[in-house]
Amino acid sequence: MKWSPEQDDALVAVDRWLNNGGKQVFRLFGYAGAGKTTLARHFAEHAGGDVAFAAFTGKAAHVMRQKGCESASTIHALIYRPASGDGEDEPMFTLRHDAPASKVDLIIIDECSMVDEDLGRDLLSFGKPILVLGDPAQLPPVKGGGFFTKGEPDFMLTEIHRQAADNPIIRLSLAIREGTDFDEQSDQCRLVKKQEITTEEIMDADQILVGANRTRKRYNDRLRQLHGHDDPTPEAGEKLVCLRNNKKKGLLNGGIWNVARRMSPRGGRVRYSVRPEEGGKAVNVSVPRAFFLDGPETVPWTQRKGADEFDYGYALTVHKAQGSQWDSVVLFDESFMFREHRDRWLYTAITRAAERLIVVR
Repeated sequence: MKWSPEQDDALVAVDRWLNNGGKQVFRLFGYAGAGKTTLARHFAEHAGGDVAFAAFTGKAAHVMRQKGCESASTIHALIYRPASGDGEDEPMFTLRHDAPASKVDLIIIDECSMVDEDLGRDLLSFGKPILVLGDPAQLPPVKGGGFFTKGEPDFMLTEIHRQAADNPIIRLSLAIREGTDFDEQSDQCRLVKKQEITTEEIMDADQILVGANRTRKRYNDRLRQLHGHDDPTPEAGEKLVCLRNNKKKGLLNGGIWNVARRMSPRGGRVRYSVRPEEGGKAVNVSVPRAFFLDGPETVPWTQRKGADEFDYGYALTVHKAQGSQWDSVVLFDESFMFREHRDRWLYTAITRAAERLIVVR
């Protein structure tokens, strides 16, 4: 493969890091379309040992696999192992030093801004060299993230490579970042007014993204109706988003789950068997009923303590969608709400779409 001068320099820098046995972490940052994943695949192929790819969410790991990073998993699956649980809440997880991370020579982490301090330190505990990939043009990470992005990049990719430049979604993200106009309309990337988008297009999207929580709630309510769900709490087949990490259960803030089955409620909580959106083992969760009736923000800590936290996931805020990517996205542009972070919000939102994007303004 023919590399650009900038990519050549990145290859030299990473190769020098891998062979000199210096610091444990190398930060390779770059904008969308700059070739971070392409370079990561090259490093994996020429590292001279076993390499593990991983990302914070299952959805992001799925996207890595689609881009050729074979066997990419969640960081959770890479460093934790199932352990004996307490019966109905199995599986439980704990850090295990014989986990897959212990058997590789290099770990490559994508969307590294989502990694918090606890997860980052658990990764470092394996003593393996870690190449982290990130995009500094995105929004600051959700609360608790940013363990690896606190440091300056060891190498920064700024040039959009030729293949990415042919992608209108990447071109739109570039226009947003550079403050230029984008007038192109195509099947892959459209900018429309609210009256121009159809209900079918909204329902067909893999994910709806918005800015405000009130907008998210309104669209979740409407999409539940359109999908035929009229119970005030989730039913089998519904889409949920996790709102708080639970390392023992493998729950990650922002992860998308589908309800596999409902179980009998208990003590003001509704109980479900839920399965990750990208597939995998089901987990039993127990959520305060008020989360779905009145909204998570209304539930006091006394009711949250010891509970799992979920809400409907048909529509997500862009902040909650960080670290994930979907093939088809409908974005309701509420960037006006974010003032000095307007462009970063819009850039982050646009780059959640891999193949098809409709921006509703």
